[in-house]
Amino acid sequence: MNKLNFKLPDLKQAKVRNKSKIEIERDLYAIPEAAKAMGVGKKYFIRTYGCQANVRDSETISGIMEELGYQASKDENEADVIIFNTCAIRKNAEDKVIGEIGNLKRLKRTNPDLMFILCGCMAQEEDVVETILKKHHHIDIIFGTHNIYKLPQFLYEASLSKERVVEVLSTQGEIIEDLPVNRFVKHKAWVNIMYGCDKFCTYCIVPYTRGKERSRLIEDIVNEVQELKADGYQEITLLGQNVNAYGKDLNLGYDFATLIEKVAETKIPRIRFTTSHPWDFTFEMVDVIAKYPNVMPAIHLPVQSGNSEILKLMGRRYTREQYLALFDYIKKQIPNCVITTDIIVGFPNETDQQFKDTLSLVDYCKFDGAYTFVYSPRVGTPAAKMEDNISKETKDARLQELNEHINKFANENNQKYANQTLKVLVDGTSKKNDNIYSGYSEENKLVNFAADDVKCGDIVNVKIIEVHSWSLNGQMINKEQ
Repeated sequence: MNKLNFKLPDLKQAKVRNKSKIEIERDLYAIPEAAKAMGVGKKYFIRTYGCQANVRDSETISGIMEELGYQASKDENEADVIIFNTCAIRKNAEDKVIGEIGNLKRLKRTNPDLMFILCGCMAQEEDVVETILKKHHHIDIIFGTHNIYKLPQFLYEASLSKERVVEVLSTQGEIIEDLPVNRFVKHKAWVNIMYGCDKFCTYCIVPYTRGKERSRLIEDIVNEVQELKADGYQEITLLGQNVNAYGKDLNLGYDFATLIEKVAETKIPRIRFTTSHPWDFTFEMVDVIAKYPNVMPAIHLPVQSGNSEILKLMGRRYTREQYLALFDYIKKQIPNCVITTDIIVGFPNETDQQFKDTLSLVDYCKFDGAYTFVYSPRVGTPAAKMEDNISKETKDARLQELNEHINKFANENNQKYANQTLKVLVDGTSKKNDNIYSGYSEENKLVNFAADDVKCGDIVNVKIIEVHSWSLNGQMINKEQ
């Protein structure tokens, strides 16, 4: 592959949406015969940035690398292939990746055969790829979010030709089944139910980097969950950029409520999902979640702003009042439900009063936690073209004030767990004390606890004896039978 055959990202093309049927591919993945043992005796290192969808993509990348014969390494200094699977959601995340790419250039000097790969959402951005091509010549392979299945071909071509391989597809995307996977954790699993996003919030780059909303068939998802259950997995998280839109594109008469019910009927012990968009979150979905005890009472429900005018400028498609009506219905139907959120401060031209509306919504909802951010303009999005007359000092002050409210309610909400017994799925031991374990309760609370004779994947009853804003401490009473 030479430079004339480079396929570079095109944000304008990535925005295109049409009504063409999304193909479900089951035989696109193949390893070239000459590449089948190319990794034997070699190691790979993968660094993942961003959301759970990227973690799940890295599990696929890892599965492919191991089918090629490579072994995983936790040390980039001993790797023969270094892979950066990147995130584009915020500018500072991109700056961090670019900085680390520069720092690792030294490894190429000592090992000219070392292969560097940049993939993921950053690779879908025109300005990022332009920067990489001009300034970071040690990057050998660049591909995006739509063609992970071609990694064996890219590696083979780059190693054979000693030339750069760049293939970024700015398409609506496909559904590609039957890819290998190396699950990083053996008791909790991510399960993709859909890909892409059609919401085009004015500040968000994800619809451009991840493509059109496209859903997997319900039978493929349920089969994957059943296999995970048979393999001893205790918890699965259903993944999508907007899980509540699941099934809309298929026109087969089912939606996310149907899927939740089918997955719950597998009787896998714990089911979670992320991320939800309030616009597509129906009351029927809430009713199904409330119906099944193995659907965990914890929902991440991004609000972004508490002011309807700002929400309209953001392209969020709901008002403050509609969000609160959904919030109230969830709390009514699932009284013990923990609700967390995302909030952006300093959106272009946000006034003091509009920010106060966000604070008042937080004070009403008393969220258990929130990811809070100062607005970060993304090149190519409509919001990046808006005039922004808010100073950095004002934005930082608003973020600090917002976080004070969030922290207050996080602590207050956790106080009710004092002296209560929670069911905790064990994730592992403390690095400092083999008798201190950690895991998450059904309510998605981080619990650190003392115990004997437990292991990852056990579900144990823990009495809470100490409360903090972001974690709980306790003592194991007994294991679940």
